[in-house]
Amino acid sequence: MNKVELFFISISPRGHIVPMEEVAKHLVHQNSRFSITVLIIKTSFETNTIPYDQPVHDRIRFIYLSLPQNQNHDLNRPKLIESHKPLVKEAVTTTITSSNDSVLAGRGMLKEDEDEVYITRQWLGVGEVRWFWYNSGAATLSLCFHLQALHDSQNIDITEFNGSNAELPVPSFRNPVPAKVLPSSVLHKDRAAEIFGFTRRFRETKGIMVNSFMELESQALNSLSSDPQIPPVYPVGPVLTPQMDGQDHCSDIMKWLDDQAPLSVVFLCFGSMGSFGEDQVKEIACALEQSGHRFRWSLRKPPPKGTMQLPTDYSNLEEILPKGFLDRTGGIGKVIGWAPQVEILAHSAIGGFVSHCGWNSTLESIWFGVPIAAWPMYAEQQLNAFQLVVELGLAVEIKMDYRRDRMTENEPIVSSAEIKRGIISVMEEDSDIRKKVKEMSEKSRNASVMSGGSSHSSLRRFITDVIDNVQ
Repeated sequence: MNKVELFFISISPRGHIVPMEEVAKHLVHQNSRFSITVLIIKTSFETNTIPYDQPVHDRIRFIYLSLPQNQNHDLNRPKLIESHKPLVKEAVTTTITSSNDSVLAGRGMLKEDEDEVYITRQWLGVGEVRWFWYNSGAATLSLCFHLQALHDSQNIDITEFNGSNAELPVPSFRNPVPAKVLPSSVLHKDRAAEIFGFTRRFRETKGIMVNSFMELESQALNSLSSDPQIPPVYPVGPVLTPQMDGQDHCSDIMKWLDDQAPLSVVFLCFGSMGSFGEDQVKEIACALEQSGHRFRWSLRKPPPKGTMQLPTDYSNLEEILPKGFLDRTGGIGKVIGWAPQVEILAHSAIGGFVSHCGWNSTLESIWFGVPIAAWPMYAEQQLNAFQLVVELGLAVEIKMDYRRDRMTENEPIVSSAEIKRGIISVMEEDSDIRKKVKEMSEKSRNASVMSGGSSHSSLRRFITDVIDNVQ
């Protein structure tokens, strides 16, 4: 019986690769015919790329694709992907020719950019792209299809909603969606044209795996499945970043949490690209101090303006924080740099999570039953925040329509009063939101691939469809 070779293609930051790796593990564990090669497009600004020297499974391997420095296109993702086509072709050809008993099943399950081009995928010029791996939620996917259909069939210019107070009926949402929470990329003509082009290509695929589960996004998933012009969608989530089993670099953080009472600590973390300028940092510090809650704050230093570099840790926190803040709050809080987010969210001391509402972070908070205070920044995060706060009642709002343009000096300021209100609300012990999050946490665990729930059934359906397509 022939082996089936799948190629996954990802951009290099950790938040892109890890969910794809976890899906790959599930696939090879479920079917002995599958072998998977993950092709990683390495960007020059990624300084903390996960090393894959040791294979995670004997039928999964990772290949880095890296251009010479003078050919890198980090600031233009379509060009970045286009420039890697020859490397992708070479890697696919080499893999297939070296494995005489393999059948090529799919090429180009490309994880989206966590950037403002929130659904950047591309034909990679190596043959038919048959399936996509979509690491954001089903509601976002459905929105993409809906907006593209409005543009194509009704000639509606979506970019005219930029700055508008309009509200749009969208099949994947029960409530009208404010234009203010639409992803920035669909509100700018050049980006919107690219996105709608990619979305048209989604319709030509055999199917789309999405990092979600039926119990969380039934409205969106039912909407997608009822549209005959959309290929099958397979919800196989929640696909989570694995815990690191007490690695040394996070031991001090966990020891501090061990000394705190259950549900007593609010955790602030804004993702791998999340950072703020000095004025906003001071507002956050003021809110934390006035709230009186214990806290763990992951504070990162912004990269130079106009660059796509990742935030870094401060060498001296006193240079950015209000004078005396560390001394005044030393008994109740800790400010750190990079944070082991999954380990912290899993700890019993964590009672609330101030988050940018990235989809990975959203699924992690739900899994561990930690309510979110929503403070989105870029990509599809405003839409995620709307879904969590308004649609599902799983989060409180700090600033749902906040937008951060990392390429300019434009940084709106959220006041300490707004932040304080969100912190106090998310830390309320017996709130309805906390109860709903706990209930959804149980549903996420019951749905997961590992527990044999609804997502396990969806993964089995995907495997069957892949096998049927290569017979």
